[in-house]
Amino acid sequence: MAQIRTQKAQQVTIIGAIINIILSACKIFAGVIGKSSAMIADGIHSLSDLITDVIVIVFFRISDAEKDENHPYGHGKFETFSTFLISLILFCVGLGIFYGGTSTIISVIRGEILPKPGMIAFWAALVSIFCKEGLFQYTKIVGQRINSQAIIANAWHHRSDAFSSIGVAIGIAGAIFLGDKWVILDPIAGVIVSFFIMKTAIGLSLPSIQELMESSLPKEIVKKIEALIMEDIEIKSFHKLRSRKIGEVFVIDVHIQLDNSISLVQAHNISGALSQRIRETFGGKTQINVHMEPSDENK
Repeated sequence: MAQIRTQKAQQVTIIGAIINIILSACKIFAGVIGKSSAMIADGIHSLSDLITDVIVIVFFRISDAEKDENHPYGHGKFETFSTFLISLILFCVGLGIFYGGTSTIISVIRGEILPKPGMIAFWAALVSIFCKEGLFQYTKIVGQRINSQAIIANAWHHRSDAFSSIGVAIGIAGAIFLGDKWVILDPIAGVIVSFFIMKTAIGLSLPSIQELMESSLPKEIVKKIEALIMEDIEIKSFHKLRSRKIGEVFVIDVHIQLDNSISLVQAHNISGALSQRIRETFGGKTQINVHMEPSDENK
């Protein structure tokens, strides 16, 4: 299963990388021929997607490695770290678009005349929107199927490129069809889009930061764990329930209290049954540490 998961992650990422290379070349070419600085910048933005594609491929292979002496809980944190890196790059891209658009707006206000872009740049923007939105949908579906936040984060990076192209298309269309006075629509649209990109980046980074900081699993999952623990009537109570996430794997520690008259074999079987219930619910890779104690009720 782990090998299949890695293969699917690499497949969708390589497809994205190939599309990004082609789109980047076409956008930069269209920007130069069509005299559109916005389209050239959009092409450079597409190149940033290649960086995240490389990050996903490299870190996913590392995170899929088996446990070793130095990493007894596995290498899942590498996948989490790659999600954080992607969101950081995405935020920087949004910040760069904001800075570039703001600088252009200030220049126009000061009297600088922007060149009127050609139709080739407009058509390139439309093609980019179509391709990147399709790539976003495809990558997001794969990410959800294999339960990978890194792949989902990369999908949102693809959509940020689509957002950027929407802004470019609006600006170019305004400049072409409304006249020279409306050329400023290009940088204005870019600034608006930059806020959406940065907002998306922050939304993606927060879960990965929480995971890297060893935050507990969401409350609804903790409640499911508690219900699974108390399914066995032999378990009188429990405490010191701790949980966290390492990549796609849940790690759960709990102390359960049992009747002090039962044998060690019975206690072991109860503990084993609890571990089995949890793994059946959250996946076979779930790591569970159960500590058994005599119940206070028998004292």
